[in-house]
Amino acid sequence: MKTLTHRQQDVIEFIGQTIDNAGAAPTLREIAAHFRFRSVKAAADHVAALRRKGVLAGPPRRARALRIVDAVGDWATARALGRRLARLPVYGTIPAGLAEDRRQEARGCVAVDLDTLGIRPTPRTFALEVRGDSMIGRHIVDGDLVVLEHGKMPRHGDVVAALIDNESTLKTFVQERGRPPCLKAENPRYPKLHPVGELVIQGVMVGLIRKVKV
Repeated sequence: MKTLTHRQQDVIEFIGQTIDNAGAAPTLREIAAHFRFRSVKAAADHVAALRRKGVLAGPPRRARALRIVDAVGDWATARALGRRLARLPVYGTIPAGLAEDRRQEARGCVAVDLDTLGIRPTPRTFALEVRGDSMIGRHIVDGDLVVLEHGKMPRHGDVVAALIDNESTLKTFVQERGRPPCLKAENPRYPKLHPVGELVIQGVMVGLIRKVKV
């Protein structure tokens, strides 16, 4: 999966909308005018970056002939087949190992086929990249993207992104009768995490995206 910055996300969506409405991609001048860039070169730089990331294709120096290529294939073909496409924000990484003190920052977006993933995203749906091996028992490995829903109430056995005593981690939520909730690793090398002070659930896992290494 390719990750895009917020501005690249806006540009690719504008190009896609123009193709849908006009039957051809916008010119660089039209892109610059739409986003109020100071120069056409700024639009050209964004288009070049999108080409490098593999989400735009077409003959060089012919903006009108650009087409969108996504992780699920050609954008127009996907829409013709009735696929529902969406882009989810990727807010950095999360340790699937020992909890770590870190801040999450938006890294861009990831494109997904909603029917394949089987989710209904909301404005609170986001993704994090996994770092570590503490969740291999749930088939979550280093480099995966976990899709999470912020604000969803966790149930016993759910995989969650959590802040435990101000340190972030990805673990299984454990709620046993008569005991305070804790976090369980799905790898015997790691212990259960019991909060000394506060346990805050940042998101409940609703999907998993695996990036194939070639």
